[in-house]
Amino acid sequence: MEIKDKYGRTFKTLRVSLTNTCNLGCIYCTHSSGQKLPLTNTQKILTSSEITFLIKEIHALTKIDTLRLTGGEPTLYKDLVKIIKEIRAIGIENIKMTSNGYLLKEMLPELFKAGLKSINISLDTLDAENFTKISGRKNLEKIVDTIDEALKFGIDVKINTVMLKGINEAQLIPLLNFAKKRSLPIRFLELMKMGPLHEAKEFHKHFFSEKEVLTKIEKQYNLTSLPRDYSATANYWITDDGYKFGIIANETSPFCHDCNRLRLDSYGNIYGCLSNDNALSIADSLTNEGNLKEKLEEALLQKQELKFKGSSISMMAIGG
Repeated sequence: MEIKDKYGRTFKTLRVSLTNTCNLGCIYCTHSSGQKLPLTNTQKILTSSEITFLIKEIHALTKIDTLRLTGGEPTLYKDLVKIIKEIRAIGIENIKMTSNGYLLKEMLPELFKAGLKSINISLDTLDAENFTKISGRKNLEKIVDTIDEALKFGIDVKINTVMLKGINEAQLIPLLNFAKKRSLPIRFLELMKMGPLHEAKEFHKHFFSEKEVLTKIEKQYNLTSLPRDYSATANYWITDDGYKFGIIANETSPFCHDCNRLRLDSYGNIYGCLSNDNALSIADSLTNEGNLKEKLEEALLQKQELKFKGSSISMMAIGG
């Protein structure tokens, strides 16, 4: 019997956080001091085979349609190619990944061969100095080169841009045109109340809404809104010359009502909603001692009815 809640929601997309470390220090994942959030989890980090086993057990109960590998930064995970192959062997073909792109270029041939279908690459600016301010790192050109290289392999590429008022709002149109020139979908993300931005004044200081994004774009393009797909995170618009872009407006246009996402972290915890800090361990399912179905039903109850409320968990620990 399919696992559903009273709103008809179920789990069809599984997001797997392979690691809680990252090689960037973006201001929306770290403290304003630039120090990463302390990782207090004392559970054992699972091996790739153990993660694959749990994915297989979840898939048996939910018939997952799409699996997305996240982090932290998944390219730091030493068994990344191996785990993609193992996931395909389970019978999940639609394997995607979200990456900051910093180390991705050299890995593309192996990842493509292993069966990776799609990559979302984070790109918050095209200005080198602005990139350093946001991420704490240099060499922005590495990410731009990676985007162009991924296109050569025929991998579906999307660009994710977190909008930060007072920091990168001047980059909105340049980024839109960068993606448009390459016929790539770009999604502009509203800031989320996660980790260091949870209930912090920095959230309100830097929040840039969907309406503000559209106002800027409409100064240069005529726009038509498109119907939203079921359980989609993004709303999409099309310009008068045929270019399609999206906005993920978690705060001002929430999509909780038909969310079908489940998250699994590298310790064997599942989360039914990013608004809930309560990790549900399914590690005992590795020894057939746990009741996975009950845990999945409990995770489904974590989902919000209407609106995302935020969480103290950093995106670096659980992924986007």
